[in-house]
Amino acid sequence: MAINVQTTQPSVKGAYPTNLGGVNANALAPADADKYFNNFFNIPPIVSSNVDSAIVAYFEQITTSKEAARALASAVIYTSVKQGLNPMDTLKEFQKMPKGQLDAYTALFLNFERVGTSFLGVTNQPAINKYIQRTILP
Repeated sequence: MAINVQTTQPSVKGAYPTNLGGVNANALAPADADKYFNNFFNIPPIVSSNVDSAIVAYFEQITTSKEAARALASAVIYTSVKQGLNPMDTLKEFQKMPKGQLDAYTALFLNFERVGTSFLGVTNQPAINKYIQRTILP
């Protein structure tokens, strides 16, 4: 039985015999990291200032906070563009809704673009095993 033993670089003093090959420094180029992070985040959608102002103004009428209105408007614009919808058409749909159903409709609309484990406005109470529940102190 023969064992294949290689050295890392014979010209380096103190090189020990090993069965591992040398490290390719070119494989660890920073361009791979740049490529990964440049494709990780999406570029924010660009809409006209009129569209942005109209949607922000609508949510300012509904909410009591300007910051909340801007956050809702940007989320609605982003979700509309990601779904391939015109943000003004989305605004018209929001305006058709009665105020009592607007919260549920907004949560449903924003959930179109979210991962299934992080839905907004959805409460999930998992069933607890009766033996585990017995051991949990109140």
